[in-house]
Amino acid sequence: MAKKKTTISYEKAMEELQSIISDLQSEAISIDQLSEKVKRAAELIEYCKTKLRTTEEDINNLLE
Repeated sequence: MAKKKTTISYEKAMEELQSIISDLQSEAISIDQLSEKVKRAAELIEYCKTKLRTTEEDINNLLE
């Protein structure tokens, strides 16, 4: 299965992650939903890490 490319902003990704965390903490979701939310959270975390890494590299390049 191919991964979907995330085309949202960093801020929107963080908001979605916060929403997923709230859902997980509420413990009112089914196993099927849990699996989907954990997979989506992993995608968002990877996107955010990549975005931060890229931004850091861009800033370092500008400062050199």
